[in-house]
Amino acid sequence: MRSKNACLVCGRPLKYFTSPKQMECCFCHKKFLSYACCEEGHFVCDECHSEKGIEAIISFCQNTDSSDPIKIVQTIMKDPYIYMHGPEHHTMVGAALLTAYRNAGGDIDLPSALAEMHERGRQYPGGSCGFWGCCGAAVSTGMFMSIITDTTPLSTGTWGYSNEITSRALAEIATYGGPRCCKRNSFTAILAAAEYTAEKTGVEMEIPDNVICTFSSENHECLGKKCPYHKSSNMI
Repeated sequence: MRSKNACLVCGRPLKYFTSPKQMECCFCHKKFLSYACCEEGHFVCDECHSEKGIEAIISFCQNTDSSDPIKIVQTIMKDPYIYMHGPEHHTMVGAALLTAYRNAGGDIDLPSALAEMHERGRQYPGGSCGFWGCCGAAVSTGMFMSIITDTTPLSTGTWGYSNEITSRALAEIATYGGPRCCKRNSFTAILAAAEYTAEKTGVEMEIPDNVICTFSSENHECLGKKCPYHKSSNMI
């Protein structure tokens, strides 16, 4: 298993381009326009990067009775196929919220909701936080709200819910600045979403008093004590 913070082929660091280049995925050999590859030129598409991680996400969510979405993602993040950064987080945030919501009393069919979350989350590209200005963890909260409220583009009141929950999560994520951290952004999006969900639906998920990240050593760009979840920020 390669480092969870590097190229899945050779283990070298990734590099980003300011405009896309046509790349061939080293695993499926399909060609894509991409903004990133590793220092050796290897490229792995979002689908291949996330495939085994998504399987771990769905499996865990279908078999836990936890109503704490932070605990759910922290457990899933320990899986070897959940990398330090990557588009699997775009599904994981919403999946954890769906699971915690159902286990806290929300009325949804979890297997079908998770399947829909997977379908939507897989369509949101990696790197969008920097290139589009809209982090996938925040968008995943909007997908979650859309699913639990059966929202479509033609919905009335709940259309606003789906957009507002995303905006709240995104605003919180933006306060910490960059560079990106999929773990920090996931925790932040979940906390904002759980609070908003309680306001709008009355379903209160369980949330820990403190969130402490255990993945800092894997993140070469970790903000350290500037991150609210870093262990140095949670010392008593």
